[in-house]
Amino acid sequence: MTNRQPTDHNKADRHQFSDLKTVLNKYFYHWPLFVLCLIIALAGAYIYLQNATPAYEVSATILVKDEKKSPQDKAALPELEQSSSPKNAESEIEILRSKNLVSRVVNNLQLWTSYKTKQGFKTKDLYETTPFKFVLLRKGVINGDKLEVLITDKNHFEVENLGGKKQTVTFNQSFKNGLGTWLLKPTNLLDQYVGSTITVALNDPEMVSNEYLKALDAHLLDKLAPTIGLFITDEVPQRGKDFLNSLITAYNEAASDEQKRTTKSTIDFIDRRLASLTGELSSAEKQVEGYRSSQGLTDINSQAKVYLENVQANDSKLNEVNVQLNVIAGIEQYVNSSANNANAPATIGISDPALNSLIEKLSNLQLKKSALLATTPENNPLFEPINKQIALTKASIRETVNGVKSSLLNSKRELQSVNNKTESSIKDIPVQERQFVGMKRQQSIKENLYVYLLQKREELALSYASTFVDARIVDKANIGDMKWPKPSLISAIALLLGIGVPFMIIYFRQSFNNKITGRRDIETALNVPVLAELSYDDLDKEVIVVNNKHHLIGEQFRSLRTNLNYLHQSTKSKIADLQFQSLYTDNDISEPKGRVTLLTSSVSKEGKSFVSTNLATTLAASGKKTVILEMDLRKPKVTGIFDLPSNHPGISEYLSKDNTPITSIIQHTENYSGLDVIGTGQIPVDPSELLEKDSLAKLITELRQMYDDIVIDTAPLHLVTDAMIIAKQADVSLYIIRQGFTGKEELNFIREVYEASYLPNINIIFNGIKKNKYGYGYNYDNSYYNAKPKKASFKSRWKQMLSRF
Repeated sequence: MTNRQPTDHNKADRHQFSDLKTVLNKYFYHWPLFVLCLIIALAGAYIYLQNATPAYEVSATILVKDEKKSPQDKAALPELEQSSSPKNAESEIEILRSKNLVSRVVNNLQLWTSYKTKQGFKTKDLYETTPFKFVLLRKGVINGDKLEVLITDKNHFEVENLGGKKQTVTFNQSFKNGLGTWLLKPTNLLDQYVGSTITVALNDPEMVSNEYLKALDAHLLDKLAPTIGLFITDEVPQRGKDFLNSLITAYNEAASDEQKRTTKSTIDFIDRRLASLTGELSSAEKQVEGYRSSQGLTDINSQAKVYLENVQANDSKLNEVNVQLNVIAGIEQYVNSSANNANAPATIGISDPALNSLIEKLSNLQLKKSALLATTPENNPLFEPINKQIALTKASIRETVNGVKSSLLNSKRELQSVNNKTESSIKDIPVQERQFVGMKRQQSIKENLYVYLLQKREELALSYASTFVDARIVDKANIGDMKWPKPSLISAIALLLGIGVPFMIIYFRQSFNNKITGRRDIETALNVPVLAELSYDDLDKEVIVVNNKHHLIGEQFRSLRTNLNYLHQSTKSKIADLQFQSLYTDNDISEPKGRVTLLTSSVSKEGKSFVSTNLATTLAASGKKTVILEMDLRKPKVTGIFDLPSNHPGISEYLSKDNTPITSIIQHTENYSGLDVIGTGQIPVDPSELLEKDSLAKLITELRQMYDDIVIDTAPLHLVTDAMIIAKQADVSLYIIRQGFTGKEELNFIREVYEASYLPNINIIFNGIKKNKYGYGYNYDNSYYNAKPKKASFKSRWKQMLSRF
């Protein structure tokens, strides 16, 4: 046991580290499959490249206002205070990629309609050269419908009506079918398409918008500059250009509309406030004028001047507080109003950014609700989340307003307290002058507020009339490189498929192959020695090959003969004791003469008869008198291989009839000296019962005395029990396994036979080895023996070629 360990270890190492060349040869054997797949893949790539519609990348670049990255860039009127949140490039990208803007562009350009015509095997898109335009007058059900239009002449076309029949219609004439009511408006290119059929594809605008939204790519080109790149891939470059240019236009229009809406809301608030102040200022002026006239006041002393200056400074602050309280009151009225008023109040003088942001948010939510109310009933569940957001936003505004209002009221109380202290310190001033100062102060407050509001209104009016846009076009939409198909990529994919597909086919075919392909499969499953390995040769029928001295298989059979001689010598004494001591007394014979070799297999077509006949011929060629027994009594083949008559008396006659002379069943071969054949004879009805007779042992005993070697060709052991019956008379059993044919499940059966000792001294012959196909076998071929190899026939070469697939 100690001496076997290094050998087993080395064997495991050889199995673990297989030769890369051997592995690759298994795949190179199927080179016709690789060539065929490469041809198909490359041809498919060529056809695809010839027929594929190219797609181009269209790009545009815009510069947007980014107050986060460029805070120094103020508006033309820096004093204009509006309730708007600061802009940044990231938020503008989301606006550019909004469903609202994309849907507007899709509908404006009518991109949900496409015009195509057949040109050979290709379909051409007629976006730029369409002969007519589809105009939908009244929408029906549009969901991926197609309209086949045959242009018969300059004024008419044919189309299917609701009944499915062709109907002639005039251009610019309304027509009604399942799509709704529509007409076709001809273009100046109509003459070029007379007699052609145009396919008008009508898709759901919502789905088309979603597709463009997925295809549109918008991102910052430079992190330090607010430049946004817009990219889209389209099979029609002009359509891509129109889409991007229209998207930029729609973006600027939407921004302008939002700016004007906010500005208009502020102007309306100022107009209402100015109308109120006009009356208040006129009343204050008349009161001052009447008081002067009634009291006869013409001059104010220096003390009154000092008082007036102090009080005016304090009142100016009080005035600002009052303005802010008025604004707060307007905001409270706006928030507490139950009506869906989309015009947000102005927040002039209110510097609280949180309040400004909440008012803007509330305005947007109410705008969204107003938009939904135009198409959806108010009790629709869609309003529930919007109403909740509006309620939460109003609650936040109320809370913020309460805080701001409380702060302003505290400031007002403090300012009024200061005024009271000042007034109490000048009690010596005449009552008339004090009353006059109060009136004059009220007049000044109203006048200053009036002038301030007039100035703001003019500024807002200028802003409302301005045409400034948020997006400045750096590069208009332009056509870039072709994005698809890319010949280099398609060719690479074709090469990869041409090589990868056959590789995977071979790999999985071998992985799921349940056949024995290598000696390792046998040695792993069995503890039975492999006596010889025989290569595969493409023969039309089973023939004798050992008579050809320059043949690889002939040399392999001679090697088998040598190994068999050693095997018989090592077991000769034991077999003699088991077989002959039971048949004869010690005085009859002391040692058997002839050697009995039995050949069997699991199933048919494993080369059992081929190996038997060539082994017998090889033994006879070495000078040993040999006889081969055709004991596959069901499907005999041996006599046919030697071209001997099959109707000659044979084993069945000998076993079924008593006293049949053995010489009557022996047939001599003419071409093989020293080799005799005993055929099956008449095929028996009950072969197994016939073999159970004692005549079989007598036959083998007599043949041992007549011949040096007896070769027995038996039936497959896994199919019938004949070989197991005959095995009692054999010295050595050779079990045939054929590469790529014998199933691996047969190894379990062979192991059971070996462990139960059904066959004496069993050894394996590995037959039909194809090294190139399975990666296992001899590394030499007939070229060593044949200086001029025999030229194979066309049929043989074609057969060999097909076997490589």
